[in-house]
Amino acid sequence: MDVATAFGMLFGLTCVVWSIMSTPGGLVFINFPSMAITIGGMIAATLIHFPFKQVSPVFSVIKKTLFYRMTGEQDLIQKMVNFSAICRRDGALSLEKHLADAGDSFLVKAMRLVIDGQTPEAIEDQLGIEIQYLQERHSDGKKLLEFMGSSAPAWGMIGTLIGLIQMLGALEDPSKIGSGMAVALITTFYGAFLANLVFLPLAGKLGIRSKKEAIIRQMMVEGAMGISRGESPTAIRERLQSFISVKHREEIRPNV
Repeated sequence: MDVATAFGMLFGLTCVVWSIMSTPGGLVFINFPSMAITIGGMIAATLIHFPFKQVSPVFSVIKKTLFYRMTGEQDLIQKMVNFSAICRRDGALSLEKHLADAGDSFLVKAMRLVIDGQTPEAIEDQLGIEIQYLQERHSDGKKLLEFMGSSAPAWGMIGTLIGLIQMLGALEDPSKIGSGMAVALITTFYGAFLANLVFLPLAGKLGIRSKKEAIIRQMMVEGAMGISRGESPTAIRERLQSFISVKHREEIRPNV
């Protein structure tokens, strides 16, 4: 689980709830009609804007943003160096029994292409297509979360306008103006809360994860191409370490 995301959301929620409950009349923030307008309107607009097959996996997108664990750069470089050493020592076919150590389906696919004797150009073409469509799928999920983040405040404002209209229609009773104004503004609060603590931050985190995953997979492609060309473990290591900053590079040697 992504600790920063979970902690940030929990901390933000705690701060908001504490601020509400520490003041008199905090329960006024619980208003189910306002929730229905904000959340229901946001869902309705999202279903209108996107095809259903793109909206239905929204919880899967959120889950992946929170729980997805990527291979670390140094761990990946170590694996590619090991695969290169095995291939040079025992031949490409010997990699078959080491695929269980790959730990990533994309890396397994890359190594299978090496085992099958594919050329570096064929490996790059085939895996490059998969990276491209991975980025497009992540882009669709990011757009979905961004739309929900922009739609929630808009529906909150719509709910506020509805509440104000209802309040202005009852001006003959001044005692109800204060409470009516409070209820009218709650929908704006709900919309801003959902947008700025949930949907927009998750969209940003998904964009960051997508970029990093694409880089990790490109490293796998470069490593597989190098192994296919018969490059040494040292050459593989130097090639892959060019993807990371100098201060994070480590001395990596084959350990097989």
